[in-house]
Amino acid sequence: MTFDHKQDAQFAKSVLFVAFANLAYFFVEFIVANNIHSTSLFADSIDFLEDASINILIFLALGWSVKNKERLGKCLAVILVVPAIAFLYTTWQKFNMPSIPDPSILSLTGLGALLVNLGCTFVLIRFRDYQGSLTRAAFLSARNDALANIGIIIAGLIGFIWLSMWPDLIVGFFIMAINLDAAKEIWEASEHHKIPLKP
Repeated sequence: MTFDHKQDAQFAKSVLFVAFANLAYFFVEFIVANNIHSTSLFADSIDFLEDASINILIFLALGWSVKNKERLGKCLAVILVVPAIAFLYTTWQKFNMPSIPDPSILSLTGLGALLVNLGCTFVLIRFRDYQGSLTRAAFLSARNDALANIGIIIAGLIGFIWLSMWPDLIVGFFIMAINLDAAKEIWEASEHHKIPLKP
């Protein structure tokens, strides 16, 4: 793959780094979520997988035409809805088989996820208005994950004083809400050209 500008090459390296970082932590969270039966961690692990997919797609789309980038922007908006669907499924399971995740493991895993996402956000922040809705998708995903991770840490801390499945579920709803909001913003950016796309 060839790039027209130095910034394209820098951006390509950045999104590949973010993609592999997200893929690696997906496996960490997915395994932990299944071991401690955490709804929020499961939803967040799917979110990591979705972020990895988004950044790989963005890398592949570099050099595409404006029209194709607009189409991909809409596809990425749809992908952002996937964690919401995963959350609804795990919530249904949670009510069928109520369980309380270990608060210390939940908090530590959330802290690890936060560090990964803060790193990804730092890498992507200088590109957030570059390549239009594509980079906005990558930046919003990393930012939203960082917010979700803070919620997971708080849920874990609350779990030390309130043995209930509700903190975990509430954070799961929060993760679902911020992903739906990001999906809406990316769709609108592609539909109405609010952010200029690079030819």
